Amino acid sequence: MTIVYLVILALVLGLVIWNLFTEEKFVNQVTAFMVIVPLILRLLLIK
Repeated sequence: MTIVYLVILALVLGLVIWNLFTEEKFVNQVTAFMVIVPLILRLLLIK
C-alpha cells in the first residue's frame, strides 16, 4: 500500500513541478513552491 501511495505522490509532485516552470505569474509559482515542500517531505517519508 505504501508503494501505491508513493507512486501517486510522485505523479502529483511531478505535475506541480511542471506547473511551477510553465506558470508565468510569480504568485502562482510561489504557491506551487509552497505545495512542493510538503510533498517532497512526504515522498521522503518525513512527517
